[in-house]
Amino acid sequence: MIDAGKHNVVGVQVHAIDYAAAVEKIIGAAHRSEPMSIAAVSVHGVMMSVLDSTHRYRLNKLDLVVPDGQPVRWALNCIHKAKLQERVYGPQMMYEVIRRAAEEGLPIFLFGGYQSMLEDLRRELVERLPALKIAGMKPAKYERISIDEQNKLVDEIKDSGAKIVFVGLGCPKQEVFVYEMREALSMPALAVGAALNFHAGHMPQAPRAMQRWGLEWAFRLSKEPRRLWRRYLLVNPMYLGLFALQALGLYVIEPASAKPPQQEMRYG
Repeated sequence: MIDAGKHNVVGVQVHAIDYAAAVEKIIGAAHRSEPMSIAAVSVHGVMMSVLDSTHRYRLNKLDLVVPDGQPVRWALNCIHKAKLQERVYGPQMMYEVIRRAAEEGLPIFLFGGYQSMLEDLRRELVERLPALKIAGMKPAKYERISIDEQNKLVDEIKDSGAKIVFVGLGCPKQEVFVYEMREALSMPALAVGAALNFHAGHMPQAPRAMQRWGLEWAFRLSKEPRRLWRRYLLVNPMYLGLFALQALGLYVIEPASAKPPQQEMRYG
């Protein structure tokens, strides 16, 4: 297992960690009913924190931020000599955590997406992992919710008996959720984004070769060009420029420069 701690990647403190160590941390916290906030960051997530220092503050307060994107892993290896052999891909991390949860009798809760997708996700997961206990599922509203709605949501998750909750609201809403709900939930909360759709069979994943060479963005762009072209064709080059400046020691975005949020967003 590799767990070399947090390192600054363009302003975000990312863990130089592998699957085995990440899963062990999450499962351990679940057994102890300890609060834990987890996110997997790609170039998009890192760059959102560059453009929004409040988002950077939230990310840097999470308990575990894993290198989901290959360019994030490359930055850890190039700048911080992490020697990571592979990234910690969010959908794969989700599956490995669920597999361990099934083996060790830890019930899970699925939050996000829409009802039919959650039903398909449950069917797919139980078919692959018959021992899995899904304590509850809830589709998202994808809007700001009231404090009463937030409390009811937290109570529903906790009262279900779940030990781990998987949150798929899209970036940055899911990271806001796991940041804000950390103490209230008192269990590991993983921001997993499109992983819910992938495992439900509602969205195709990039071929492994494209993933290995950091070209997943091109695959996703080919599927949703109108929605994603700005993200990938404008933001990706910005990341590479900031990565190069940090590697050369010419310009470093300091995590401590981030601004704390002034109020809760309460996404649900």
